[in-house]
Amino acid sequence: MTDSTIMAILIDKRTDAAPKVQKILTEHGCIIKTRLGMHESANCADQGMIILDLTANNSEVEALKAELSSLAGVKVKSMLLDFE
Repeated sequence: MTDSTIMAILIDKRTDAAPKVQKILTEHGCIIKTRLGMHESANCADQGMIILDLTANNSEVEALKAELSSLAGVKVKSMLLDFE
């Protein structure tokens, strides 16, 4: 059984980083169970957050985290959910 991980991605310059983030997420799409994107739409804020529910082993999660973290203005945190 694969682990379930919640990953939060904070993007400081949403308009600049979004295409690169999208490319990475597409490449890792098979491990993304749920994706939720948020930004302040009232003033079209340049900062955004993406929450992912991942079904993957630790090495797959770490690979995704490393790729995203390598982008300027992108911060990533993750949390493993263990219900045993």
